Amino acid sequence: MLAPLDNETIFKKAFTDKEVFECFVKDIFGIDIQVGKIETEKQFDPVIGHINFKIDIYAETLDNRFIIEIQKIDYDYNFDRFLHYFLMVLADQQKTSARYTPSQQVLGVVVLTRPYKITQKTGEAIRESVMMIDFNPRNLKDQKIEIWGHNLVFLNPNPKYNRDGVPKEYEDWLNLIYSSFQKSPANYKINLQNKGIARAVSLIDYEKLDPDTLAEMKKAESRKVTEQLLKDESREEGRKEGREEKENTAIRNAIKKGKLSPSEIAEMLEVSLDRVLTLQKEMIT
Repeated sequence: MLAPLDNETIFKKAFTDKEVFECFVKDIFGIDIQVGKIETEKQFDPVIGHINFKIDIYAETLDNRFIIEIQKIDYDYNFDRFLHYFLMVLADQQKTSARYTPSQQVLGVVVLTRPYKITQKTGEAIRESVMMIDFNPRNLKDQKIEIWGHNLVFLNPNPKYNRDGVPKEYEDWLNLIYSSFQKSPANYKINLQNKGIARAVSLIDYEKLDPDTLAEMKKAESRKVTEQLLKDESREEGRKEGREEKENTAIRNAIKKGKLSPSEIAEMLEVSLDRVLTLQKEMIT
């Protein structure tokens, strides 16, 4: 049985492996890379754009040509958030650029491990397995003008979403991620001929996980359940209270539970850290 890739610990175990990481980048972006250190929970010092965000998985290539970031999310309202993260990685390069020219090409992947419910500005529902943001401009004939090459890709492995025209390489990874959610090997649809996929499978084989990884996996799952309960409470309170008081109630509830740090509460509920710390201080006094 495979451990689920919608679990933070398992996702990082698979995608921080250099072979898996490099094969994944090759299949998604069509480039051969060699990465150095692969970081998790990457933060920037000083903070970029006044928000102290974290990138799940972050790496730079040994030749310094590319920055690659990978995010996993299991909620459906943060397309704007991850666009911001991506743009701030670009903005960070301006600190050392005399002519505003980024020295590295930035590539990003966001893996959505649950269906998203957002709609287009027209109100039409979005049900796509793969969406891409290509930052190169186009002329009036819709021809791409190659200038920057920065790319951001959104992947949703749910097979009910549209896969028309999805390349085989993308589909291999979508199938791996979705298969890991299944309880029965009979439901697996995995291309073990892809060496990156085969390596990932060997890493997340439930029977081969060490005790520390199993403990961290259970801890991550408990945290996810706690976060969902807090969000549910926040929505319930929102029916009775104004927006600000609703948020304050959710913050206080999170502090009382003691499961998350102030910075984690601020990120999860999308409020400022100062606000969380102020309410925490009021509760103590």
